[in-house]
Amino acid sequence: MKRRDLFKLSLATGVGIATPVAHAACEKETDGTPAQFLPKKPADPAPHEDDIGKYPNCPYCGMDRRYNHRSRMLIQFSNNLPDPLCSIHCAAISLAINLSLDPKAIWVGDNALNDDPVPLVDAAKATFLVGSDIPGVMTQNSKVAYGTPEAARAAQKSHGGQLMDFKQVLKVSFTDLSDDLDRMRNAREERRKRAARLKQAQ
Repeated sequence: MKRRDLFKLSLATGVGIATPVAHAACEKETDGTPAQFLPKKPADPAPHEDDIGKYPNCPYCGMDRRYNHRSRMLIQFSNNLPDPLCSIHCAAISLAINLSLDPKAIWVGDNALNDDPVPLVDAAKATFLVGSDIPGVMTQNSKVAYGTPEAARAAQKSHGGQLMDFKQVLKVSFTDLSDDLDRMRNAREERRKRAARLKQAQ
């Protein structure tokens, strides 16, 4: 997927994800925002091969990609830097903040198969089931990828939801980010308050 296509998606969803100044900063070797977010893994011409073994954790949230193998994603940028993600939630974050890098390939777990772990499939060729009763990863609005339209339609019959392609589901992911992040922050704050109450009770 070309960078200009992703930029159009950000404009369509009203997500301001870059300015000329911020983008210029991306091009420099600094430890400041947003250059600090550039993928830290070394270049890999075949990152999808044994991706869980090489990249066990999501760099954005720290979640276990093996545990979340069905929702995991993997982005390979044009310079072969890999960005291994736990879900499309974190993939949207990666694509938004790494505007200085062009995606060369994007893969997602193929839920059409029952392998453990499920294999990766080209995200552009996958069919996504959005808003079903299947639990989501990092989001309340579930987004599940299938390698074939037939498998996605079969899952839709059992779980509800809407069928979308990758561009469509990425737009939804950008829109969902605000609510998902608010929910995570509220949950974290509630955990802090609960821990404080337990400490006071001791």
